[in-house]
Amino acid sequence: MARFAVVGSGAWGTALACHLARLEHVVTMWAYEPEVAEEISTRHTNAVYLPDVALPESIRASTDAAEVAGSGDVVVLVPPSSHLRGVSAAAAPGVGREAILVVATKGIEERTLKLMSTVLEETMPALEPERLAFLSGPTFAREVARGLPTDVVVASRGMVAARKVQSLVHSLTLRTYTSADPIGVQVGGAVKNVMAVATGACDGLRFGLNARAAVITRGLAEMTRLGTALGADPLTFLGLAGVGDLVLTCTGDLSRNRTLGMQVAEGVDPAAYLERQRSVAEGFSTAAAARGLARTLGVDMPITEQVYQVLHQGRPLLEAVRQLLERDYKEELQGIRPPT
Repeated sequence: MARFAVVGSGAWGTALACHLARLEHVVTMWAYEPEVAEEISTRHTNAVYLPDVALPESIRASTDAAEVAGSGDVVVLVPPSSHLRGVSAAAAPGVGREAILVVATKGIEERTLKLMSTVLEETMPALEPERLAFLSGPTFAREVARGLPTDVVVASRGMVAARKVQSLVHSLTLRTYTSADPIGVQVGGAVKNVMAVATGACDGLRFGLNARAAVITRGLAEMTRLGTALGADPLTFLGLAGVGDLVLTCTGDLSRNRTLGMQVAEGVDPAAYLERQRSVAEGFSTAAAARGLARTLGVDMPITEQVYQVLHQGRPLLEAVRQLLERDYKEELQGIRPPT
């Protein structure tokens, strides 16, 4: 048994807290909204972010990020990527000198084009790589909260932190694999949300299953090109954080990003749609961040470019589709470096 501090009370953070509590770990959560913290602690529900799910009664919640972080042998950060900098800075004073930090946030910081690992280097400069891990994989929060079978991957440099986390969270219903490629795991978890928007739009336009499969596969190529440009192992993208999470998010009806794409295909303004949602569709901001990062690195990401143009620049969806279909023909694996 260990003490876990789950910093973030959205659907994914709440689902992880449920899983950890079922394993009889001591779990404390941080919530931004006081009413959410009170509901988790007293009514054992989170109606705003994970409705109709009963939470283990042992979970407690607070609005003090540093206090919650200080309660954990393992601190799990699960805010939206746009808030990781602020939330991690608030939690940093409470993180114990030997505590392991697990980042379960998926995204790229839009303003700086930085991965979550780089953000943490700046907000928690004293955190050694041996205490930092990244959790990703094909995970719908509601299914994890219900205890349905799921596989995840935990990555860290040298795998010291990854193996420690694996030993604490692995179970019959949440099989946990380790990886030594935190960069690849982060890139996969971020870019798959952009591709889910594209796939949702493709399905909304009723382009068929062939087109859906093409978007997913070419999305995997874009993900791999960006990851390898940042130093990731291309084989990582054949695993849970790559193709696994990509397929789930692009095809599953529980995907907020796929739903966003389908709404765009119906003619809904994406920014207006997202303003009405309490939960974040990370693909919106990640489209801009991944596009900016790709341009900085000279990486070709045509689907990402068109998703960005539609979501952020108002390009008509059918014009974006035509831009993709009229591209010159190329070699399938162009721009993907083999492992050295």
